Amino acid sequence: MDEQITDNTTSTLQWPDYLVLGTVLSISASIGIYYRFTGGRQRTAEEYFSADRSMKIVPLAIALMVSFMSAITLLGISAEAYTHGMMFIVVYIGFGVGTPITMYFYLPVFFELKIMSVFEYLERRFGVKARLLASIANFGHLTLYTGIVLYAPSLALEATTGLSSTMSIILIGVICTFYSTIGGIKAVLITDVFQGVLMFLSIFCIITIGAGDLPNGLYDVWNRAMKGGRIDFTFYSLDLTTRHTWWGLLTGGCCMFLSLFAVNQVQVQRLLTVKSLRDSRLALILNWPIMLALATITIFSGLVIYAIYEDCDPVKSGRISSSDKLMPLFAAERLSRVPGFTGLFVAGVFSASLSTISAMLNSLSAVALEDYIKPIYAKIGITFPEEKATLLGKLLAVTNGLSCIFLALIAGKLGTLIEAAIGLVGVIGGPLLGIFTLGMFLEDANEIGAIIGMTSALILGFTMACGPKESGITLPMSIDGCDNSTLSMLDKTIGLNSTLSNDSSVPYLNRISYIWYPVIGFVLTVIIGYLSSLIINKFMKDRREPDPNLFTPLVAARIKRRRQDEQRVTSSQMFVLEPNYRK
Repeated sequence: MDEQITDNTTSTLQWPDYLVLGTVLSISASIGIYYRFTGGRQRTAEEYFSADRSMKIVPLAIALMVSFMSAITLLGISAEAYTHGMMFIVVYIGFGVGTPITMYFYLPVFFELKIMSVFEYLERRFGVKARLLASIANFGHLTLYTGIVLYAPSLALEATTGLSSTMSIILIGVICTFYSTIGGIKAVLITDVFQGVLMFLSIFCIITIGAGDLPNGLYDVWNRAMKGGRIDFTFYSLDLTTRHTWWGLLTGGCCMFLSLFAVNQVQVQRLLTVKSLRDSRLALILNWPIMLALATITIFSGLVIYAIYEDCDPVKSGRISSSDKLMPLFAAERLSRVPGFTGLFVAGVFSASLSTISAMLNSLSAVALEDYIKPIYAKIGITFPEEKATLLGKLLAVTNGLSCIFLALIAGKLGTLIEAAIGLVGVIGGPLLGIFTLGMFLEDANEIGAIIGMTSALILGFTMACGPKESGITLPMSIDGCDNSTLSMLDKTIGLNSTLSNDSSVPYLNRISYIWYPVIGFVLTVIIGYLSSLIINKFMKDRREPDPNLFTPLVAARIKRRRQDEQRVTSSQMFVLEPNYRK
């Protein structure tokens, strides 16, 4: 029987593991130093935040994937497959649906405007108030999300080294803040490519060792998962309280992808680092299969872990406190037999967090500079010193890094990683997608209507997410194969939301599955925002003519055709009236 490892474990890392881990962190920091002293040396805001639009397609595609697929993916999705099965993979089909929508309806607008902050679009389309509302909501969303991402690798370190989660969070936060601050977005993107490779390697280590410990290898993994109900894709219900169904995962996945890639500062800022719209679209196309590949092997690694612990569930037996620690526990018990493998796994989890956090810090700095600092200068009548933009950006990155470290220290109270992360994306990301959609697709939408729509969706979202909850329903777990094991904890995890029965005493809004949050936030913002705009337009005497560049290509083409028709009519009228003028 392998050594029993609990939450209060001692170090299982050997010197080869520390060597691998130290090398990874050193390379990440070195890339930041390299880009600090090469090229333009990050002296201009254009280079610091946009890499002078010199990035290549393949590195950008990998960076897009890595910035989204954080340590939450490695730990949270593997735990999801272990406790609830493979059904979650359907969400990535929704991502595939969202990819062409992003490419052809949203991305061209931002590429045409070439703006540093996506919220500058909202000011041009609606006004300053709409920009500030969306920017503040996004800033809070990214800061909270980064805190969760920073918390995730602390679980791996705690299980494999005995290092407290507090020290882990501080260590990762400081390293990440260092290289993303001094090297700018180019250092962040190049580091992402290196870290993406490590993420794949760390998962392959789990699958290789786990399958090797089973008599029939991968066949046993699949067979045990089938018997345990982990491979079941027959959930087609439209019941919003059912945790995962095809409809929920497809529509929720599509809306989540759009909120993260079509209108989110982090990804839009990255998509604008290439020289042309064509290159940006190609990077998006390439991003999806890479993302799907990593998600697939990560989910499969969860099945491998289930096959190993099929008869002795670590959570029920009290060896770990939550399912998010399953993969670190497995690494501590099994990977240590091969020198360096545990270190490679921890390095992969580190990399997954570093890549996402660095992207967030750089984007938060860009938002703070463009949406808060520069407007303050303009309001007091002082010209903003552009030569100091990079310095201010770096100071903001450090400040944001410290804020995220603080939030990571309390992230453990938010519940399971995957639900906490997607719940936040839905509650705030859905309304953000809605307000941008109002601006780009609907000519009649105005600022007051957009603000009313987004505010209503935010209030409802937080009501759904933060209300009373019940324990989630998981697939059957067994402790029959444990030696002298007893239940030391209740088998429940209280997160942002879980599967709840219809006869629950919890209010219906709080029983809605977290996967529907982005859909509800998006739809509510668009419907309420549009209807409010129509009502307000009836009382507005003067309405400004919309700029076609602020609309998605199909709508922009319609506006241009209408203007051409109006010009032709006007020209015809002038031609008819011209003889009378001569008389």
